[in-house]
Amino acid sequence: MRAGPSCRSTRGRWPRGRRAARERCRRPGGPRRLGEVEPVTDTPAPVVVIPRGGAWGERVATAARQRGLDPRVVPLITTEPPLDCGPLDRAVARVAGYAWVVVTSATAVTVLAERVAGLPSGVCVAAVGEPTARAARAAGWVVDLVPEQASAAALVEALPDTDGTVLFPRSEIAAPTLVDGLRARGIDVDDVVAYRTVGTGDEPITLDAVPDAVLVTSGSVAREIARRMTPLDPRTLVACIGPGTAADARAAGLPVHVVGPTRSAEALLDAVVEALNPTAPEQEGHP
Repeated sequence: MRAGPSCRSTRGRWPRGRRAARERCRRPGGPRRLGEVEPVTDTPAPVVVIPRGGAWGERVATAARQRGLDPRVVPLITTEPPLDCGPLDRAVARVAGYAWVVVTSATAVTVLAERVAGLPSGVCVAAVGEPTARAARAAGWVVDLVPEQASAAALVEALPDTDGTVLFPRSEIAAPTLVDGLRARGIDVDDVVAYRTVGTGDEPITLDAVPDAVLVTSGSVAREIARRMTPLDPRTLVACIGPGTAADARAAGLPVHVVGPTRSAEALLDAVVEALNPTAPEQEGHP
């Protein structure tokens, strides 16, 4: 990807040659609402990189178009089965014996739902946030708990005391926050690797246009961007789905310009549109 001189700070003016591209995101009263139709113009839409493919990538790309953005799906990560499927197979075989199934990603829901036709009625489900809860409901599960804050720490606090065992199907690289927190409360956790998150290759990634923004939806995505897409053009916004992911992005050596208010791709896209539409006086070159 080509690099160039820095054209703005996060609070400065957009360079004249790029400002027109942002006008597609402008409208009286703020960003467009979901589903509104953008009038046809000759102004190119801001390009945003969607870092995962599949159904998730298609859904986020559609949401990006509805907001007047030009999505480029660039799968940086994908999922593969665990190196040892034995623990997951054993968990599936005794799923009726768990008190709770706790899920912190839609991928964990998908992996378990592919192996279990339906959760027994006595098994409760806790999801880390609404996007994960939606995936669980789509799989036919009844979701009993979603914490107010979409974080593993909040889920640890919100889960009721239980004498039963909690099943936690997770990514191989998931942080230990949830398992350690529940065990510190005296809750038995069956900590099972359900899938591995891996990069899609090693070759550097270049696009036919400088992206106006790149979505960072996990620490693994941040590391792949740093590995395969840097140096980023100074005009490219790095938009992170939450504070934890923002911390991972900084640890990977990426700048962070936008942090989504909630852990959903739609909220992150709204934040990107807002960042590309600096209308307040202090955003127009008055620090």
